[in-house]
Amino acid sequence: MDKDRQKLISELEEKARKIRVLVVKMAGMSDCHTGGSLSMADMLSALYFYTMKVDPKNPLWDGRDYFILSKGHTVPALDATLAMKGFFPEEAVTTHLELDSIISGHACAKATPGIEVSTGSLGHGLSIGVGTALGIGMDKASNRVFVMLGDGELQEGSNWESAMSASHHKLDNLVAIVDRNHYQTGPTEEMMSLEPLADKWRSFGWAVKTINGHNMEQIVDTLDSIPFEKGRPSAIISETIKGKGVSFIMNHHMARFNEERLKEALRELGEEV
Repeated sequence: MDKDRQKLISELEEKARKIRVLVVKMAGMSDCHTGGSLSMADMLSALYFYTMKVDPKNPLWDGRDYFILSKGHTVPALDATLAMKGFFPEEAVTTHLELDSIISGHACAKATPGIEVSTGSLGHGLSIGVGTALGIGMDKASNRVFVMLGDGELQEGSNWESAMSASHHKLDNLVAIVDRNHYQTGPTEEMMSLEPLADKWRSFGWAVKTINGHNMEQIVDTLDSIPFEKGRPSAIISETIKGKGVSFIMNHHMARFNEERLKEALRELGEEV
């Protein structure tokens, strides 16, 4: 890897660390879906600080790429990312779940600058992404649509109707990213097995790549290669660890930290306390 590439990777890794730090700080204020937020931090870092075209000063810019967080309960990581990108002051995350705060418990487009779609009821983000990508194609525009899905969420049938539709319409401007952390409220494979997951997406006509969702070099290389095939939507199976970065909440769905636990989590993330 050349020096410029290594510098980029290091910068994105540091951004991901900072996203995790802000998520953990939110969990020190109120109940927070920490596990799934921490697992997708690396991908969010690469998307917002490398791949996607966005304008924090003009969130509704016509030329932007779209990001739809279908697993809306993990919005703390997206809020942290948007704050770091400059959509709103970073201090806003300290108001997590407060009355009249722009930082809510689920993705809220009405409240939070930079959030495209209000989500939280699972299984709807991909269908919104399909409609958005289809409209972009009808306008002959070059915007891209990225949809972040939870793996447990894929147990809902609406996702597969959307997957079939995207392939039928040859939406190669659409990218589905599955945060494959193998846990929902419990182990995903015990609750409703998804495997063989990549083959399922392929059977619906998608071009698929499976990657280590915590390896920034792999993430960047994969995002550089989209669309994976002309005329096909792209699916990234991002193998991750729920609660990544904080040992005592790995595979946990929610957390709220007391002062001692907050300091312990921040130390594990390399933050001075």
